[in-house]
Amino acid sequence: MQIAAATRLLVMEGILDYSGHISARLPGTDRIMIQSATNSRAEVDPEHILTVSMDGTVVHGDQRPPLELDLHLEILKVRPDVQAVLHCHMDLALTFTLMKGVQLMPMRAHAVRWASGIPTHPDPGHISTPQQGKDLASTLGPHHAALIRSHGMILVAESISGLFVDAVHFLENAKQHLLVLQAGQTPLPLTEKEMVMVKGDRKFHVAKLWNYYLRRGKAGGVLPQDWSVSV
Repeated sequence: MQIAAATRLLVMEGILDYSGHISARLPGTDRIMIQSATNSRAEVDPEHILTVSMDGTVVHGDQRPPLELDLHLEILKVRPDVQAVLHCHMDLALTFTLMKGVQLMPMRAHAVRWASGIPTHPDPGHISTPQQGKDLASTLGPHHAALIRSHGMILVAESISGLFVDAVHFLENAKQHLLVLQAGQTPLPLTEKEMVMVKGDRKFHVAKLWNYYLRRGKAGGVLPQDWSVSV
C-alpha cells in the first residue's frame, strides 16, 4: 500500500505523471515490489503492485512490469543500504543535464541529503537491459541521487516514505538553483560547514512530512480515506 500511496502523492505534487515508478524490497525476501507498466499512476491501487524476483520474473500479479525494471533491479542488487528506488522525469532536474558547465548542487537546507554529489548518467535512453541497469548503478555509486542525461533521474532511500520526502525536497532544491540562475546570479551552494549545521533528525523529519502529505492526499481525494499507511 505504501508504494501505491507514494505514487499517487507524487502525481499530486507533479513529480510523477503518466510514467515513472517506485520499487521497494519485499522485507524478508530477495524480491521487490513495483507497480505495473500500464496502470495510471494517479490511480494505482495495492492490487496493481507486482512482486518480482531479482532475475526479473513476475512471481505475483498478472500484469507486466515497467520497461525499465532493470533500472531498479541492478541498483538494488549492488546497494544493500537502499530499500526503495524512484525513477521519474522531473523537468527541472533534467534541465541541469542540458546546460553546459552547470552542475545541480545542494542549495536548500534539506538538500544536505545530496552532499556527496549528484552525478549525471550519460545514456539518455530507456534503461531496459541488465547492462544498462548496471551502468546506471555504477554512475549512481554510493550517492542518493543521479540525473539521466536528457531523460530524468533516480532517487534511492532507506524507505518508501523517505523516498517520497526526498523527491519533494529534490524538486524544491532544483527550483531554487534554477531561480538563482534565472536571476543571472552565481549560485552559492551549501558549504561543508553549513551542511553539518543543518543536518537534522531524518527519521523525525520523514515521519512529519509523510503524515502531512498523507493527510493532504486524503483531504483532497487523492488517497482513499480507509488507507492505513504508516512510515
